[in-house]
Amino acid sequence: MSKKIRFTETVLRDGQQSQIATRMPTSDMLPIIKTMDEAGYHAIEMWGGATFDACLRYLNEDPWERLRKIRAEVKNTKLQMLLRGQNLLGYKNYADDVVRDVVEKSIKNGIDVIRVFDALNDLRNLKTSVVAAKEAGGECQTAISYTTSAIHTIDYFVQLAKEMAQLGADSICIKDMAGVLTPETGFELVSRIKDAVDLPLEVHTHATSGIAEMTYLKAAEAGADILDTAISSFSGGTSQPATESMAIALEGMGFDTGLKTDKLAAIADYFNPIRDRFRKEGLLNPKVKDTEPKTLIYQVPGGMLSNLLSQLTEQGLQDKYDEVLAEVPKVRADLGYPPLVTPLSQMVGTQALMNVISGARYKMVPNEIKDYVRGLYGRPPAPIAKEIQEKIIGNEKVITERPADLIAPQLPEFRKEIKQYAHSEEDVLMYALFPQQAKDFLGRREDPFYDVPLQTIEVSIDIP
Repeated sequence: MSKKIRFTETVLRDGQQSQIATRMPTSDMLPIIKTMDEAGYHAIEMWGGATFDACLRYLNEDPWERLRKIRAEVKNTKLQMLLRGQNLLGYKNYADDVVRDVVEKSIKNGIDVIRVFDALNDLRNLKTSVVAAKEAGGECQTAISYTTSAIHTIDYFVQLAKEMAQLGADSICIKDMAGVLTPETGFELVSRIKDAVDLPLEVHTHATSGIAEMTYLKAAEAGADILDTAISSFSGGTSQPATESMAIALEGMGFDTGLKTDKLAAIADYFNPIRDRFRKEGLLNPKVKDTEPKTLIYQVPGGMLSNLLSQLTEQGLQDKYDEVLAEVPKVRADLGYPPLVTPLSQMVGTQALMNVISGARYKMVPNEIKDYVRGLYGRPPAPIAKEIQEKIIGNEKVITERPADLIAPQLPEFRKEIKQYAHSEEDVLMYALFPQQAKDFLGRREDPFYDVPLQTIEVSIDIP
């Protein structure tokens, strides 16, 4: 009897986010949606992450409208989104009323599965999302932010999975955002979680370091239920392994994937010219297709490596690259080993950069790092040493309660601020998440001259 494994297709969200900075418009998606719906996927990940921001900031699109249009075409497959827990789709904590409303409206507009994660694996930051998803009739998948450190052992992650099950998760995802989960560890981690928790288990990784396919194979052998892949056009490098290749390999090994090969070929044929267009326009940088084994050595996400290098190059300090790279794990250890995922990856990288450039550790400290040490992002995985804490925030008090408990309800104020342009609660939430971008988008929708600059008209009169 063949073993069953299912696939979540990421091309409409993480695949294109990883390779073309989420610049794919809805018009590129709609013609192929029906074929994707017939391909046999477990789910199509098509919303959340950076899609919401990119729709408003770069594409002049209503992200809610994208969701509704895709939902109208998809009849057989679950639609999935990624949510950053109490940070929602942004980079800061929101009040519980905003979190509940975003979750409820996402499900009402067509989302079936909400994958929710917290950058620190602080489950207090997931609770409101999980409860709201269940109450709205959606499926909530809690994601473990996978990372490596002295304290991030297999036991640690298994315990986390048990606590997620108790929290009410419908399924669990091992989210390896940096592509550092090795095949051997992947096999053990999946085996142990499957033994400990009776819930579907999904595995998500990135191909950055060159080992993702091997990790997926071992995860499948260990009993993983679902794998995240991207159609070949937008696969590999900083994205996920290719859907077709993984399906062929696993089918050949006796797995039942439920995927239709002819439909996958049609999807790839459709997206290949779109990929080529982005390549020609320069939005698909060839570097995102590269393999970066240093990811495994430094345990730093590939995107973070390139970001550090560009920051240093801008300041003419590229010769400090190796020094900054060596400082990253030291800063991370000082800060209690936070997983290097948004927003913590950016924060740790910036602090390492400042430590090297200033020539003295923690002489310059960004406000975000101060807030993190104050406890405003949640509980660090390991306690921060007293002397590091004092260097960064002096004798200030560190909060121990759930950060969102300190935030009063925000929706009434948001509704008041945007009432001139908002027609719906979805419009209000758009403004709550990205105030300036949403105000400009909604303003243009209501008034065609909203952001047209006033011209000074010069009139010359000829006097005979």
